[in-house]
Amino acid sequence: MNHPKIKIQKNGPYLVTGDVPLSEKNIVSNGRTNEYQPGRELPQAAEYELCRCGHSKNAPFCDGSHKKAHFNGTETASRQTYDDRAEVQPGPGLSMKDDFRCAFARFCHRNGRSVWELLDESNDPKLRDEAIKAAQECPAGRLVAIDTDGKDIEPHFSPSIEILQDSTNNVSGPIFVKGMIPIEAADGHIYEIRNRVTLCRCGESENKPFCDANHIPANYRDHK
Repeated sequence: MNHPKIKIQKNGPYLVTGDVPLSEKNIVSNGRTNEYQPGRELPQAAEYELCRCGHSKNAPFCDGSHKKAHFNGTETASRQTYDDRAEVQPGPGLSMKDDFRCAFARFCHRNGRSVWELLDESNDPKLRDEAIKAAQECPAGRLVAIDTDGKDIEPHFSPSIEILQDSTNNVSGPIFVKGMIPIEAADGHIYEIRNRVTLCRCGESENKPFCDANHIPANYRDHK
């Protein structure tokens, strides 16, 4: 039986083990919402290393460039749980948790309204459904919708990794980790296991190992 896992190498790449499927997705706008579209086909392996320094010439895979770049991959993210970090925002038909860890994927805006506006009008079943979709499609896991019984409303994801490209901003986005894959820090700490999370791969995040959207001001592109 496979046991998917991501191990962060000190000042080096992410070592992925356990036959985790790897794919690429493009974030594109259809005019009213963002959506994921299939990207390049990527080779599959039982074990592989993903670049996190932003210098690899073979992205998304590591090619050893972190050594020449003297990459400082020190992890700085809080190790509190999501629920400890998040604020709960109530609505009439739904509540929502928000921990403010944003990868700027922009799925929190749908059809001209933000998820927070949709939350305020969640007594309308259609707008409630829109708010849930907006929260669930946030790859960073920043937003989690909560039903009136206090239960999280989460999509089911099998363990997988998606390399994100942001066509709208002409930059390469983070690593979207799905389906409760354990992430082990360089010092052996296991971060809270979550259904959705984004890992930095531009090397510029101030919240390593997680994405903080700095790939956009850094104009990071993994292939020119």
